[in-house]
Amino acid sequence: MALITLTSDFGTEDYYVGALKGAILRQAPGAHIVDLSHHIPPRDILAGAFLLRHAATEFPSGTIHLAVVDPGVGGPRLPMVLVSRNFIWVGPDNGLFSFALSDDHRPCVAYEISSPSASEVSPTFHGRDLFAPTAGRLATGLPADEVGPPISAPMRLAETRPRQQDGVIEGRVIHVDRFGNLVTNIADTDIQPWGCELRIRLGNRVLQGMSATYSDTDEGGALALIGSSRLLEIAVNAGSATEVLGVKRGEAVTVEPL
Repeated sequence: MALITLTSDFGTEDYYVGALKGAILRQAPGAHIVDLSHHIPPRDILAGAFLLRHAATEFPSGTIHLAVVDPGVGGPRLPMVLVSRNFIWVGPDNGLFSFALSDDHRPCVAYEISSPSASEVSPTFHGRDLFAPTAGRLATGLPADEVGPPISAPMRLAETRPRQQDGVIEGRVIHVDRFGNLVTNIADTDIQPWGCELRIRLGNRVLQGMSATYSDTDEGGALALIGSSRLLEIAVNAGSATEVLGVKRGEAVTVEPL
């Protein structure tokens, strides 16, 4: 049985998610559909990309991931099927699959969806009329290269990778979780050569060294650690780092050896 996940910024109050599922099941009645989240902040492509990187990749190899965070719907961005090492991704070519492109150790192959199965395609609801039917057809065995011509260079968001210059790593906060932890785009492998002997700057705060858990300092104290996403996080024990430090998503973070 084919496994298809859904991710969107649609919320659950309107008919949009139900329409997606209906369009999939019309093509693949036996598909098993799993909702990852429909509460991505509206039009927030980076938030959608982050969720896909850390939730979608936990699924079995061969899963089809349909994602719609698409502020450019009906515009020049292309509807896309992306085939990576373990998964098939269906959605807009707007950077939503940046982490899939960056994390895969083999080349990804992308195709423009140019042969929709819907008789009419709404310019404002490609999720229902392009992406969902395509995901359903892929689930029933349609080869990805039959959806349309290749896309030579799928879009990647600049925020997904830090820069390294003159012995300093320059990154950004790319996610603030519900606990107020500041998750950066700096991976454990980026700082591995330095071990715990490093200095982290963000906002007007400087942290030295790394912790292993959130409780490695007194309550209310700030610390840096590698979280479950394998990314550098700034946290406050029993508190919210975004509130205590006054740092929000998008702000710069630098790391350098001591």
